[in-house]
Amino acid sequence: MHSIETGGTVDGPGIRYVAFLQGCPLRCLYCHNPDSWQMRTGKTMTSSQLLEDVLRYKPFIKSGGVTLSGGEPLTQPEFVEHFFTNAREHGLHTALDTSGAIPLNKSRSALDAADLILLDIKALDPQLCRDLTGMDNQHALEMLEYLEASGKPVWIRHVVVPGYTDDMEQLEALAYYLKDFSVIQRVELLPFHQMATYKWKALGLKYALKDTPVPSKELMERAAEPFIRLGLMDSL
Repeated sequence: MHSIETGGTVDGPGIRYVAFLQGCPLRCLYCHNPDSWQMRTGKTMTSSQLLEDVLRYKPFIKSGGVTLSGGEPLTQPEFVEHFFTNAREHGLHTALDTSGAIPLNKSRSALDAADLILLDIKALDPQLCRDLTGMDNQHALEMLEYLEASGKPVWIRHVVVPGYTDDMEQLEALAYYLKDFSVIQRVELLPFHQMATYKWKALGLKYALKDTPVPSKELMERAAEPFIRLGLMDSL
């Protein structure tokens, strides 16, 4: 376990208990939790121990639920599946925040156990995705196809990074790609930020985006245009 937030409001509907799991195969240039990359460096908990802690907050999250995030929670798929199965038995809404980087043959059962998937599409273009994260987007797109076939509700997330993912042609292509998926309930465009700069420095890691500006309000509004036009977003 990397960390826990007991009053999250941005990782799924309502007020949520958010557990950030340790471990991630990606090396995103804009990662805000680079200290979550390595496995076996956080606090060890069983799924039953985590659920016991979550249930302490049930009166406060009853209109929201619980979200597993990371890192990449699907690096621990058996834990995710077991935890979600038990959480749902207690009437808790469950959401999984994932990059889609883990192949379906390892992640399918965990996906099936969740009520909602928050899927982060890093980039539609495979080479741009490799440049940003160290991996292409094959597994993420296969995951979205699987979620469509299984009827699992999905929220799509996409980080707008100036100089990388703010190209309007790429944004148009992503919007057109997403528009025919019936399971997508929401698309969120998230502005790149510099709040994790100190973590990269503390870990002795080279931060390639230290001079990258945060996107302006005008840039974000422009980025949202194709998604609004195609009915994927009501507004930014």
